[in-house]
Amino acid sequence: QAMRTQIEEAAMQGDSVGGILESAILHLPAGIGEPFFDSLESHLSSLMFSIPAVKSVSFGDGENIDEMLGSEANDCYYYDEDGNVKTSTNHNGGITGGITNGMPVSCTVTFKPTPSIAKKQKTINIETKENVELEIKGRHDPCIVQRAVVVVEAMMALGILDMMGE
Repeated sequence: QAMRTQIEEAAMQGDSVGGILESAILHLPAGIGEPFFDSLESHLSSLMFSIPAVKSVSFGDGENIDEMLGSEANDCYYYDEDGNVKTSTNHNGGITGGITNGMPVSCTVTFKPTPSIAKKQKTINIETKENVELEIKGRHDPCIVQRAVVVVEAMMALGILDMMGE
């Protein structure tokens, strides 16, 4: 509800807001990816950055993992009651050394605010070489994040399928 209010307030002012999406893929087997040049993170990140307005991509606790000690950030392994390998935490977003570890792969994608807004903005006229103001007319999305959910999910799925060789 808070995000909706923020979007509506920006729209009333002729402005826009960005946002953050978190996507997760469940029930992936361990072993998808490569340790060096084609890591799962690098593959998924390149797909996410091909989506217009994406400004950052992280996995697990990505943006905050630098504040942890190694002993805190490591996802310790254990066997569950069925003999499956699990990790007690998922700070690395289901990816260890570029390869899935059997835990949910979680990816956070940050979007910038929509640049085409109704509010006047300063720019330049390249023909006259003058500083001018620009006022864009027409329909404006005050936030594209809610529309991007399906795109991020599709890119995650395509990236995983590609890495699985499907």
